[in-house]
Amino acid sequence: MRTVTPKMTGAEIFFESLKKEKVEYVFGYPGGAVLKIYEKLYDVDFLKHILVRHEQGATHMAEGYAKATGKVGVVLVTSGPGATNTVTGIADAYMDSVPIVVFTGQVPTHLIGNDAFQEADIVGITRPITKHNFLVRDVNELALTIKKAFYIASTGRPGPVLVDLPKDVINSVCEFDYPEKIELRGYKPTFLGHQNQIKKAAEILKKAKRPLLYVGGGVIMSNGDRELRLFAKENNLPVTMTLQGLGAFPMTDTQSLGMLGMHGTYWANQAVNNCDVLVSLGARFDDRVTGKVDAFATKAYKIHVDIDPTCIDKNIVVDLPIVGDVKHVLAELAAEMDEAPDLTEWWQQINTWREECPLHYEKNDGKLRSEFIIEKISEKTKGEAVVITDVGQHQMWVSQYYKFTNPRSHITSGGLGTMGFSLPASIGAAFGIKDRPIVSISGDGGFQMNIQELVTAAYNKLPIKFIILNNSFLGMVRQWQELFHAEKYSFTDLSDSNPNFVKVGEAFGLKSFSTNSPNNVDDILEQAFSYNAGPVLIEFKVVKEDMVFPIIPAGQSVKEIMTKRLDPKEMV
Repeated sequence: MRTVTPKMTGAEIFFESLKKEKVEYVFGYPGGAVLKIYEKLYDVDFLKHILVRHEQGATHMAEGYAKATGKVGVVLVTSGPGATNTVTGIADAYMDSVPIVVFTGQVPTHLIGNDAFQEADIVGITRPITKHNFLVRDVNELALTIKKAFYIASTGRPGPVLVDLPKDVINSVCEFDYPEKIELRGYKPTFLGHQNQIKKAAEILKKAKRPLLYVGGGVIMSNGDRELRLFAKENNLPVTMTLQGLGAFPMTDTQSLGMLGMHGTYWANQAVNNCDVLVSLGARFDDRVTGKVDAFATKAYKIHVDIDPTCIDKNIVVDLPIVGDVKHVLAELAAEMDEAPDLTEWWQQINTWREECPLHYEKNDGKLRSEFIIEKISEKTKGEAVVITDVGQHQMWVSQYYKFTNPRSHITSGGLGTMGFSLPASIGAAFGIKDRPIVSISGDGGFQMNIQELVTAAYNKLPIKFIILNNSFLGMVRQWQELFHAEKYSFTDLSDSNPNFVKVGEAFGLKSFSTNSPNNVDDILEQAFSYNAGPVLIEFKVVKEDMVFPIIPAGQSVKEIMTKRLDPKEMV
């Protein structure tokens, strides 16, 4: 069934298509190649355009909106530098499987390839970092292309799609013909897992003595958190999560082992190293999880559930692959589990590891520490906030000390590790989620990378709590320099160049606070969380030299895990 209307311009078709896709927000910045679209936007009332201050910010806002809501984030920018400024955000979305559609302006079709003013081959530039991209050369193809873009971005393994819009296509006229449904040759995502494979997985799990569920972001993307909780609880299975999987299973539950991998908990990593059946659910065995590949979970029979067949055997060769949507596969797997394994001894061992090496940090010494602040925020919000982190030490401390209880509560840049992500991504999340606190946590280095978007937050009166954990260093880089690079702190000390963050916040129109005392944390958080008329900035001046533990050095195995800073005598 198709709806055919009188002739429209490409700009009108653009908005009619977005209306069909039920788009609520567009994060964008105007420019010459898309002026006809912005002219039409002036009269559009079914969506809200959010004016960003940099196109990279727009892509991260779209990511934050998409991760928080599960809907497709939408970006609109002009040609040339407007388009190329989106590249980092697109790459970030590609690595973390985030559904966004980026519309870029382009010079008229007859000028493409002529080095025209503000021309860039954005289709060629982004081909390796998009799930798919399009150059629309004919206005008659525009509506169908937009339909394809949203379909590809949101189905199967989600990801970014770019649509390049030449100026003459935007200005041209044709009938608006929008398909209700679409099928693409060669693109047929598999949703239901192979029944024989699922039955085999169930039989193996029933006989397991030391099973472990290894949960990735795919569980959250598929909205499979309920199925996961039921499956884990009914069978008394331990659950460990990746950075992107945090929140898929409540971290307050005794069956949660927390995060695994380079900065994961000691007991989660020991469980991986000693389990006899490892069930990967919507995770991709990335290097920050596996470390030394030939030493990863060597005792385990490995089952891998993923909707993307290209992820199977990509990094780790598995024994039993199941291609399908993890939500459906979990439900089918649960139906086959007519008896739960006896895991009494396995849980005793896991709890022994917990007691041997709990997460810890220096307390009661009068110094303000990042872990303490994150614990306080977790207590204040009861684990119900949407927490958006930047990249670095604070990102790992949040994964360890904030007790996430819900899916889509933890938003971060995982695969690409993009500093400058949190500030704009939290703005996108704030537009998508209105009934829960929005907390952005950044280091002093990353916060400055997209600091211009504070204007966007202030102008739109978004009640975001911007937390800066200021150790006056590029903290994670400094940690590696201390541990692995002879303590040569080359260009990581920011103490002489950081701005006065309170004055910066006030200049952008934010209520701003700063402290270096643990005694002030409760009072400042109370003031910040009780103020919802706009954004708040809090600078916590924390200990400079603190490091994130545990840490498994890159490319090493669990055997090389470091759980504390070594005394110089121990290093001899």
